[in-house]
Amino acid sequence: MGWWQVGADTLAGSRFVVSPLAETTACMFALGGAHPAHPGERLWFDRHADRFKARLAADPLDDLLMRAANGAEWIADFLVPAPAGTGEPTFADEVATIRATPPDVVYADLEVSLGRMLPGPLRRDDLAERAASVLEWVWEEAVEPTWDRRRRILEADIVGRIGSLSMGGWEAALNDMRPGMRWLGDSRLQINTTSNPPRDLATARLMFVPVTPRHRWVAWEHPHRYAVIYPAAGVLTEVREVSGPLGRLLGNARATVLVLLDTPKSTTQLVALTGQGLGSVGRHLKVLLDAGLIERRRAGRSVLYYRSRTGDAVVASSE
Repeated sequence: MGWWQVGADTLAGSRFVVSPLAETTACMFALGGAHPAHPGERLWFDRHADRFKARLAADPLDDLLMRAANGAEWIADFLVPAPAGTGEPTFADEVATIRATPPDVVYADLEVSLGRMLPGPLRRDDLAERAASVLEWVWEEAVEPTWDRRRRILEADIVGRIGSLSMGGWEAALNDMRPGMRWLGDSRLQINTTSNPPRDLATARLMFVPVTPRHRWVAWEHPHRYAVIYPAAGVLTEVREVSGPLGRLLGNARATVLVLLDTPKSTTQLVALTGQGLGSVGRHLKVLLDAGLIERRRAGRSVLYYRSRTGDAVVASSE
């Protein structure tokens, strides 16, 4: 399995980070797919996916580059730099790191993600500039207009993780962060189930970076910074984005709450994710509980709500 040796000092200095670039990169991967990974993303996906694919189709070299960078088993390292982890980075600050990548580093990273030698059309010096330009398009067209809401979702996830950490330690905070990842004990953090050799993070800063699309990866600038990018507990769901049948059945606002409860969330998190008032969210939760569409459990001082099997079936049938 792939695991990192994470000592007490590294954990003590670790932090959760919001990264506009990581969010944009995850959105780019999502828009390149055939369909949205979550019903709450449907309207956003329908609005931007065809335009993004047309943007790539208009420049076959950009299309070839981004396909090569997002390999079947590996993402080219230059495309996913680890966040600096200091201050509040802007997208412009972060994408400048990609733009400044030397050509020989880009070539080497692409050969790893491709699993073979770089094809002739990609042997050129402007690949970093081209990758940065594609990401800038995604940011400006598909991410920045909704960045305020996305940021609230990411911050709500971080609040929940920190709460889990304070009540149950790192095992509670990390075990459900992403598939294949769990705390093994003895200062070992399993990152995935591959046979990659372990890495010692004794002198590194470790960061955890949530993104709203259902994409995940790891990034590093060895030996200084390592980052785990993981799907946040919330998605970019707006009231009008809930599919028609479910909205008509429950009302858009209540349907939004039900869609968001694919993973356990507190009332505070739901308020942050939906933009609805505390009283409104509380009333929706009571109706959904009475209808048997959700359940609840206590986690420390918080009460977490989550969909029941019946609730899952109702949401699935409306997709």
